Amino acid sequence: MKKYRTAIILFVVFEAIAVSLWLATGNLFFLLNFTYIGTCIGVGGLLVAAEKKYAREFVQFGVGAYMLVFLGFICKENMQIEGFWYYLLSGVAGAGVLHYAIAKIFGPLLFGRGWCGYACWTAMILDLLPFKQPQGPRRKLGFIRYIVFAGSLVLVLLLMHFGKATAHTMFMLFLVGNLLYYAVGITLAVVFKDNRAFCKYICPVTVFLKPMSYFSVLRIRCDESKCIHCGKCLEVCPMDVEVNNDSRKRQNATECILCNRCKKECPVKALK
Repeated sequence: MKKYRTAIILFVVFEAIAVSLWLATGNLFFLLNFTYIGTCIGVGGLLVAAEKKYAREFVQFGVGAYMLVFLGFICKENMQIEGFWYYLLSGVAGAGVLHYAIAKIFGPLLFGRGWCGYACWTAMILDLLPFKQPQGPRRKLGFIRYIVFAGSLVLVLLLMHFGKATAHTMFMLFLVGNLLYYAVGITLAVVFKDNRAFCKYICPVTVFLKPMSYFSVLRIRCDESKCIHCGKCLEVCPMDVEVNNDSRKRQNATECILCNRCKKECPVKALK
């Protein structure tokens, strides 16, 4: 049962959030929403622990497609970063603000960049591309994400200043933003031969994720006494993390998306 402990804990955490928000607001949506997400993560976690093929993809599409199609297209909630800024600056603690608080601001203290590996609807499409293993060295383009981050805030501030920040406008931003993300993400993946190039250089959400991820409870640990430095974990890591170093200060430490590809490749089981 020990190997299933993490999956069970994550399910309990999300169920606690679901019940707490339901009781605090009286809104049944929060109970159903977070119970569904917690169930996907819990079941997916059990499948990952059991080393089932496509276990991560099960969670990725279960959560990602739900947020993109149901919350986004059907409920017309802007779950992109512009939606977060809009709701936050409007003083509305709605789905967008709660989503960012739980998944991308405070949640990473528990599960690090797990959002990127198991729930992101942009990455769920990019991961279908054939460049799962980066074909070249990481480029020094990470500064772009900070420009996009600041640009998203400025855009919302301008829309609010000129009275254009309506629900319809935010929904249109959601549609346009997603199309742009996919177009840029696929283009970069093909050009750099790296499915996760968008995540490394462009995605503004990582500005929230990275600081908290440094202190994450869940992280890939390396038993350096077992490690034979064969380099197989480094070759398959989609985020170029120095996995064979157990220090939190290892290279690209806050980029780990907990995909577990390194653990599967390690011939001496030094990673856990």
